[in-house]
Amino acid sequence: MTDPWLALAADADPGERLGELRHAHEVFTAAGRLERPVRPVVGESWRRSARARVCPDGAALVDPDADDIGPYRETHPLARAMPVIRELMGAYATDGEHLLAVCDAHGRLLWVEGHPVTRRRAGRMNFVEGARWAESVAGTNAPGTAIAVDRPVQVFAAEHFLRPVQQWTCAAAPLHDPHTGRVLGAVDITGGNGLAHPHSLAFVQAVARAAESQLALLAPPPAAGTVRLSALGRNEALLTVAGRGLRLSPRHSEILVALARHPEGIGGEELLIGLYEDESVTPVTLRAELSRLRRLLGPDLLLSRPYRLASRVDADFDTVARRLASGAVASAMSAYAGPLLPGSRAPSVVRLRRRLDDSLRAALIARGDPGLLADWASSPWGEDDLPAWRALAEAAPAAQRPALLARARTLDAELR
Repeated sequence: MTDPWLALAADADPGERLGELRHAHEVFTAAGRLERPVRPVVGESWRRSARARVCPDGAALVDPDADDIGPYRETHPLARAMPVIRELMGAYATDGEHLLAVCDAHGRLLWVEGHPVTRRRAGRMNFVEGARWAESVAGTNAPGTAIAVDRPVQVFAAEHFLRPVQQWTCAAAPLHDPHTGRVLGAVDITGGNGLAHPHSLAFVQAVARAAESQLALLAPPPAAGTVRLSALGRNEALLTVAGRGLRLSPRHSEILVALARHPEGIGGEELLIGLYEDESVTPVTLRAELSRLRRLLGPDLLLSRPYRLASRVDADFDTVARRLASGAVASAMSAYAGPLLPGSRAPSVVRLRRRLDDSLRAALIARGDPGLLADWASSPWGEDDLPAWRALAEAAPAAQRPALLARARTLDAELR
């Protein structure tokens, strides 16, 4: 029976490719090559992979500066958790002829360790340090998909989107900053059929929790009175007050973003205009939302006349903007977890989101660093960014340029 991914043309329309994939998988399953129906997490990942125009016969991309990854990973927050990860997984990976791997939030593999024979085999499919295994580059795979859905994921054999990876089984769990909740990366166990067991997923999830606990011990909680707002890459912002995290509703998230942008305070009419597209919304509606927010935060934090926060807020989007203003492009990119409240249509949020994205994109293109450009282009928010793909094709080594130019041409045709 022909493998379903063989029938997919790399330059086909994503919608057509997805239809072909569905049909081929039905035939593939009927032939008995898969022992289980397609799980929702896998089907949804296949759709994202098809929309990202991932070639089923392709391979993960390896950064041209992968040999210099050492300094980057030494300063990465997850470096502090590696002793715990190695202690829990190292012997298991080596004895079982598996690999342990840790990637950053962009799916770039920072550490790949384990059985030497397995490492050589995995190297043939670019499962090496410095390679990018984000879904938008490598399709459905455990570390990339775990980051995309922000929960533990196990991927079995033919569930992988890339055909060369279908000999492998892997399980991965995302790793979070214990104080802000921001995704820092993922920890993964990769090997053969011996990992095709639910215990593998439970094991890697337990390792992730242990690693996060270690990070929490090494990084004390913020001092009393510190207020942090994490609103990049999430529709429900996370407000951290003296180490206590509060997940906000979408509307309350928009209000906090507006208040963080105006530490001096903002009037009710201005706040109303900035939050609601519908001009018929009355001030009564806004006051009701603010009353609910005050009950959640407490009267000492949310003040009125004008509306303002009693403590200055350290917001992640302001951190990115400050770093960009100082010329620290790589540092700004590392702090950027995605568009600001991506589902929000509040006028003030839309303006701020567009301004921040445009500034970061322009800085990346001007910098011309292929690694940073690849981080942006391979992300969910950059997969359709034609100027970024063109800049990446221009900055990349000659060997990678034809594939990148082809992808840029395909994207240009689709956008037209």
